[in-house]
Amino acid sequence: MGRRALLLLLLSFLAPWATKALRPALRALGSLHLPTNPTSLPAVAKNYSVLYFQQKVDHFGFNTVKTFNQRYLVADKYWKKNGGSILFYTGNEGDIIWFCNNTGFMWDVAEELKAMLVFAEHRYYGESLPFGDNSFKDSRHLNFLTSEQALADFAELIKHLKRTIPGAENQPVIAIGGSYGGMLAAWFRMKYPHMAVGALAASAPIWQFEDLVPCGVFMKIVTTDFRKSGPYCSESIRRSWDAINRLSNTGSGLQWLTGALHLCSPLTSQDIQHLKDWISETWVNLAMVDYPYASNFLQPLPAWPIKVVCQYLKNPNVSDSLLLQNIFQALNVYYNYSGQVKCLNISETATGSLGTLGWSYQACTEVVMPFCTNGVDDMFEPHSWNLKELSDECFEQWGVRPRPSWITTMYGGKNISSHTNIVFSNGELDPWSGGGVTKDITDTLVAVTISEGAHHLDLRAKNALDPTSVLLARALEVRHMKNWIRDFYDRAGKQH
Repeated sequence: MGRRALLLLLLSFLAPWATKALRPALRALGSLHLPTNPTSLPAVAKNYSVLYFQQKVDHFGFNTVKTFNQRYLVADKYWKKNGGSILFYTGNEGDIIWFCNNTGFMWDVAEELKAMLVFAEHRYYGESLPFGDNSFKDSRHLNFLTSEQALADFAELIKHLKRTIPGAENQPVIAIGGSYGGMLAAWFRMKYPHMAVGALAASAPIWQFEDLVPCGVFMKIVTTDFRKSGPYCSESIRRSWDAINRLSNTGSGLQWLTGALHLCSPLTSQDIQHLKDWISETWVNLAMVDYPYASNFLQPLPAWPIKVVCQYLKNPNVSDSLLLQNIFQALNVYYNYSGQVKCLNISETATGSLGTLGWSYQACTEVVMPFCTNGVDDMFEPHSWNLKELSDECFEQWGVRPRPSWITTMYGGKNISSHTNIVFSNGELDPWSGGGVTKDITDTLVAVTISEGAHHLDLRAKNALDPTSVLLARALEVRHMKNWIRDFYDRAGKQH
């Protein structure tokens, strides 16, 4: 794979499957929280204060004194100094204001838990750039972009809040996060149990590493979502890849494909793999945001968008040209539901933010998640997991090689039963649930399953169209949090 193609991979959310190493699935984790249009923040902003805290660039070394300003948000409308709590959002790969405005669950439960809400931005994302505009210009500057450094930032920030906000010092903190942020919430409770009384880790694929789960499980779940939404839907998609290959064999076929898919730029034979990557990424994203109501999370979408998509994919046994016309109608649901888009751009980036670069670096160092497909249990072209290829690409781009075993060494893999007070929630529709904790490990390491839930539906604001399964999940999550808070104050009372 050439340098230009790799750069395209790192700067877009549409991971080329030609690499066979960095899958659309992995890119998807990094793209999920960033709006497709950088200006597409929710219309109703929350009421919070924007603050900054001076963090060490390196918490674990002693030969640098460099610091940077970490941005964080505080909302204390419902906070009570008497018997209150602090809900601490462990920020992940994107702008913290966007997370804040898209984590309605915390705002919905703040009054009941008498909670101060804190949203902490992850280093190297949003405005929290340790080396300012130069943070991504020298790979040596990126040496401090790790989950461990981010967790240490959270710990130092909590210490600062307790030291400086009157009434906060003796209050329980609960870590909350979704996706990579959910992984961080769980890991924060594991590594800093004296700082947080518990954690809610929503859609957190903490086991999507090494061989803890089969590498094909993610794409298998994506396929199941489509198969259940229409009887011949996944089969139509499975057959579309060969149809594209056949149609692209001739110059007139390329021209026809460009027109049939309403693409902004004429296809060349070199574009075909990227076209298929882009289409694959679309199906992955739809699986993650298959919400029960209209949403504007990644793109403006209807309720249950996969069902709408599958209305166009009812018959796989049609000619190649008709199948691809149907595929266009399906893609159009995702890219042009608003009807405003004149053509589809297979090279568009989802946002101009630096967040994509940060995530690609993390995927080249610590966050090494194996993905594979076989074309039988899933609806995608077969691709094996190729660590060497990933390693070579990462070295070419960043001068680093991945450490696929480090996360399990650092955080325990499946050997986490010595920890306590973590709720792992997963939606059965969410492909990331394949790498998540979906069964109770102990009485205090609890799995909550949402049968009609896509990617961390439980962290979204309550909605009249919420299915019963997510209402029950949220009620259970709040019950656990209330128990953690009560136990904290019971222990505090006994100590006095």
